[in-house]
Amino acid sequence: MLRIGMLTPSSNTVLEPATARLLAGHAGISAHFSRFSVTEIALDAAALGQFDDGPILKAAELLAHAKVDVIAWNGTSASWLGLQRDRDLVAGIEAATGIAASTCMLGYFDLFRARQIRRLGIVTPYTADVQRKIISTYAAEGVEVVAERHLGIRDNFSFGLVTETDIARMIEEAAEARPDAIAIVCTNMNGAEAAASAEARLGIPVLDSVAVTLRACLVRAGADPSMITGWGSVFSDG
Repeated sequence: MLRIGMLTPSSNTVLEPATARLLAGHAGISAHFSRFSVTEIALDAAALGQFDDGPILKAAELLAHAKVDVIAWNGTSASWLGLQRDRDLVAGIEAATGIAASTCMLGYFDLFRARQIRRLGIVTPYTADVQRKIISTYAAEGVEVVAERHLGIRDNFSFGLVTETDIARMIEEAAEARPDAIAIVCTNMNGAEAAASAEARLGIPVLDSVAVTLRACLVRAGADPSMITGWGSVFSDG
């Protein structure tokens, strides 16, 4: 049995059921979740403080009680805080628990490098200032955002209410720039089904954050992500 541990924003209602759908039919893999407080996404001190390492590490230590094989931060905060925050977090989790760790955003950038994705479209629910910070962060890592769509929402719970129809529309609009790939950057948007459908229709890789996190967990645990089929190229070997 492969046990995957995921650190989850407290107000997230999407990533747990989405992960369950992605793992359907794989009886040898189970997913387990630990929450810490995240209720809004913004750039003020209070919102940024939600991602201080202390509460995250405490949540990781609780997952260690379940003897999971890997622990992932299933959130996209490094998009505006900088990828070094996730690199440091992974080191902290591994030091505190002795368990291999990864994150959504480190999984994304592993894919970007492996697949030579340099021109990216992004779809998010975030506010304009957060979106600008994301674009700057990605540029510093060598990825140019050539198309973006965002919804201007701050409340994290509300991200989970965005319809798949609206997500599909934003993907279609971002695709007009013909990027190398499109990323749905939020683990509380119902993007997995929309991503797989749009990818088949558009001929552009569409990478959903929840799917990318699961892929990163499988890779970190030494499992083959291509065992997950029917969800687009995110789980392929290429």
